[in-house]
Amino acid sequence: MLDVIGAGFGRTGTASLKAALEHLGFGPCYHMFEVIARPERIFEWARAIDDESVCWDEVFDGYRASVDWPGAAFWRELTETYPSAKVILTVRDPQRWYDSTYNTIYRFSEQTRDSAGVLPVERGFSDRFSSTIDRIIWGGTFDGRFADREHAIEVFERHNAEVQRSVPAERLLVYRVGQGWQPLCEFLGVDVPDEDFPHVNEAASLPELAETVRREGRIPSPFTSPS
Repeated sequence: MLDVIGAGFGRTGTASLKAALEHLGFGPCYHMFEVIARPERIFEWARAIDDESVCWDEVFDGYRASVDWPGAAFWRELTETYPSAKVILTVRDPQRWYDSTYNTIYRFSEQTRDSAGVLPVERGFSDRFSSTIDRIIWGGTFDGRFADREHAIEVFERHNAEVQRSVPAERLLVYRVGQGWQPLCEFLGVDVPDEDFPHVNEAASLPELAETVRREGRIPSPFTSPS
């Protein structure tokens, strides 16, 4: 059962938030890299897109939190399924968000379509991974128009506004990871750790990080190894 639902789009500090939540005891935390680590998970999300019966308890079995895509695309379903879960909407400057997303995960996604060897999983999973993620994010959320900067930013801002309209204020934290521990810990009702807030820069070398996740089955923790 999820205690925390991340409704923010990818590239809004979700990897750092994942590390922070796990350090605070709200882990494991589901993230896109969970699908890369276990590519068979993509079939669960394919069923969700097709409106087939999905047991969210099974999808998130063993997890206490979810951030990033693909979960963020189903924030409505998740907030309804887990009415006691708190919701965190990670945000950032829309222009910076677009540049970051375009230059990292969008280009990475384009590469997986063009070359089967880029994504470090078996060919069949690579095809299914790319097509399913495209249906959820690029072809779904952004209507196949992510390369249109104005359109993509409009979608981003509309999503953030809709989450804030739909989720009761007492259940929602609108959060920038640069704010650090204090607002996050107050919202979750936990003590502020002595450690510095984690900053996971998955943009530095996304293919290499994806390979590390595939090999080790997790995002390297900034609390146990260099970020």
